[in-house]
Amino acid sequence: MEAAFAAIPGVTATAVGYEGGQLDRPTYKDVCTDSTGHAEVVELDFAPAVVSFERLLDAFFALHDPTTLNRQGPDWGTQYRSAIFFHSPEQEAQALAKIEQLTAEGRFKPKRIVTKVEPARTFWRAEEYHQQYLAKRGQASCHI
Repeated sequence: MEAAFAAIPGVTATAVGYEGGQLDRPTYKDVCTDSTGHAEVVELDFAPAVVSFERLLDAFFALHDPTTLNRQGPDWGTQYRSAIFFHSPEQEAQALAKIEQLTAEGRFKPKRIVTKVEPARTFWRAEEYHQQYLAKRGQASCHI
């Protein structure tokens, strides 16, 4: 997802990491135990004058399956949950409204959206070998 978000005009920086857990400074190995409570995430810096938060939400819901609980493609565990970590009441309201809109449209019927909307706490940057993972391997996309 990092590469896809980075390609959106107005996204000024991306970083992959971990969010939403109980352990300070988790490593990939820690997160993979499925016991820290962290999700694997992409942190975005963006210019709101160029790209709206709603556009980023549209991309988020287009880039993964928000109907699979704790799973993306062949990867499973709570770190693969579908989650949006908001930084303001406005972002929370927009995320919840987007889920409501997509549900009302029946976009993912017969399944239901299981995306969690959670307050952002501490973003822990993942190890350097995870940053721009696909680009470092000469790939444009992954299995999700």
